[in-house]
Amino acid sequence: MTELAAEAGITVRTVRFYRERGLIPPPRREGRIAWYDEHHLARLRTIAALLERGHTLNGIAELADAFEKGRDVGELLGLGEPTEEQPVRLTPEELADHFAGEVTPENLVAALDLGYLGTDGDELVHISRRLLDASSTLVRKGVPLAAVLEAGERVRAHADALAELFVTVLRDHVPATADTDIDDLRPVAKAVVEAELSMALDRRLKGS
Repeated sequence: MTELAAEAGITVRTVRFYRERGLIPPPRREGRIAWYDEHHLARLRTIAALLERGHTLNGIAELADAFEKGRDVGELLGLGEPTEEQPVRLTPEELADHFAGEVTPENLVAALDLGYLGTDGDELVHISRRLLDASSTLVRKGVPLAAVLEAGERVRAHADALAELFVTVLRDHVPATADTDIDDLRPVAKAVVEAELSMALDRRLKGS
């Protein structure tokens, strides 16, 4: 523990306090010897970074609990890497920088439940660079992260319905022997959705 505290730049008493609060996991024990590793050091550095960003120890403890209960990255990605989306690896403090003041335990759990986030050791994995950038932009514009996540859940439901519609239509009308694979028609489906959404926004904005 002495070496761990020295590496983290804190006192042994502080390490013990964090351990008692559940902020770091217990060490691996071999007889009477307790072994701490890079996982513990990374967690201590994360705690220090979050404290610097204004998070309280109670808040960090709740975040750590949500983090530990989150789905791992394998479960998040399901059948494999997304076809077009780029997953993004983030430390908890990097996530806090994207959504300053908005990374509450409730929002973290909501993002984990929605499937935007998964865990991989001491890192978080966001399923999509584009969704991460869009979400952080909305938060910077003043939209609460909770509202962004709620909207994301509704968009997900509509997107699933649209995907089902396109796949059904294509499978019903594109012969299995056709030279074009159904997946090759993905850009067509995206173009239709983007055009219709653009026109729908025009109608909404002109009517407001």
